[in-house]
Amino acid sequence: MKWVTREHVKVDRVACPWLILKFVDPQAQFLFVPPEQVLEVARREGAIPYDVTGVELGHHQGKCSFEAIVAKYKIDDPAVHLLAQIVHGADVAQDLYRRPEAPGLKAVAEGFRQLGLVNDREILAKEFIVYDALYAYCRQVVPPA
Repeated sequence: MKWVTREHVKVDRVACPWLILKFVDPQAQFLFVPPEQVLEVARREGAIPYDVTGVELGHHQGKCSFEAIVAKYKIDDPAVHLLAQIVHGADVAQDLYRRPEAPGLKAVAEGFRQLGLVNDREILAKEFIVYDALYAYCRQVVPPA
């Protein structure tokens, strides 16, 4: 399946593809386009839009897109739920959970921006290891379901 979001990924738009590939759609293909083109590209390509205003898998009721994907696809892994709280805190100004790891994730995301990477696929390739490591950490912190 194809998935589409805004270009110039950061926190939620890096975390969401990681989550989708690991827990929803291992064959997912991601498209990154200017914000005003997301819905048009979604219709044209038959892609699922995420992390853009007005779509199901976006920010709703103070929650981030990562949380919307966890809820929609009924991902019941406790480590993913903890990771969702961390992603939320790093991405959303109104932090609902106050996870101490969230500012660190936000700092890492900002650091990647400072590396001058402009290709969204390259950013995903380099940052996915961060989410792999955070997920491993979360698995140690919370008991399995």
